[in-house]
Amino acid sequence: MNLKFLETFVWVARLKNFSLTAEKLCTTQAAVSSRIAVLEDELGVKLFRRDSRGVSLTPEGLKVLEHAEQMLDTLQVLKQSIEAPSSKVGRLRIGVMDTVIHTWLSPLVAQLMDHYPQVEIELVADTSLNLCEQLQRGFLDLVLQTDLLRQESIRSLELANYPVCWVAASNSIYNRHYGSLVELARERIVTYSKNSLPHQQILSLMQANGVLAPRLNCVNSVLAITRLLRDGFGIGALPPVLVREELARGELTLLDIEQRPPNLQVVVSWRVGVELVEDIVQLCQRVVQRYAQQVGQEHLLLAPSP
Repeated sequence: MNLKFLETFVWVARLKNFSLTAEKLCTTQAAVSSRIAVLEDELGVKLFRRDSRGVSLTPEGLKVLEHAEQMLDTLQVLKQSIEAPSSKVGRLRIGVMDTVIHTWLSPLVAQLMDHYPQVEIELVADTSLNLCEQLQRGFLDLVLQTDLLRQESIRSLELANYPVCWVAASNSIYNRHYGSLVELARERIVTYSKNSLPHQQILSLMQANGVLAPRLNCVNSVLAITRLLRDGFGIGALPPVLVREELARGELTLLDIEQRPPNLQVVVSWRVGVELVEDIVQLCQRVVQRYAQQVGQEHLLLAPSP
């Protein structure tokens, strides 16, 4: 049995689309269809149902998928066991949210280049929502974002979380005492992009404290949020680690309010069976641990070991 054909079958099962599978495997849709037809002939069963809604696995296809994934995983482990890391080649597509870009992405990339000098690293910066969608569709191999994904063929691991505070420009009208969250919510709040996990958490916090319609201004760029806060645009809800330099220079200040936003978690999610990806997950864990030691618990808290 051709393992390449098995790989094609697994990707069709994951993506539920022949065209996307062809794009993922850098081949044609006709080639994908031919490989599936050969497998069905060899096994003597139909693997997929095809209708107007798309492609779905037959009961026999579900049984084959379990064994096919095990075979490909075993092959991957075999390859990794006999290859030195520095000799590995290929391409790894990594998606990264803005908060990671401005904290520990550089040491991670340095470690990747040191361990895998012949592997091409393709970085995609985007919101967590978009990164998760691209991972699920097979366009990314590993993403660093905020949500624990629960889906067949995708695994997730919480790495750490960033304490989040209320931040304002030191010389602005917003740098004053607030007796409660209700009082603070009368001001303009600047936070992460709409419908993101931190945005939803802040909205829930406000509503739980009786603020039904807070003035939340959503921005999908950490640099833009920082600039707006420095210019006195409003009160920010973001991790202080992102503005350490501005805080040290006295340009920004942390507001002393008891009800703080929830911590912002960072999660690594990856596709099962992608070459090198399990090693990269472990590398991410080591880099985060070193970064947490460097900046201290007030800026980054490691997640408990699974």
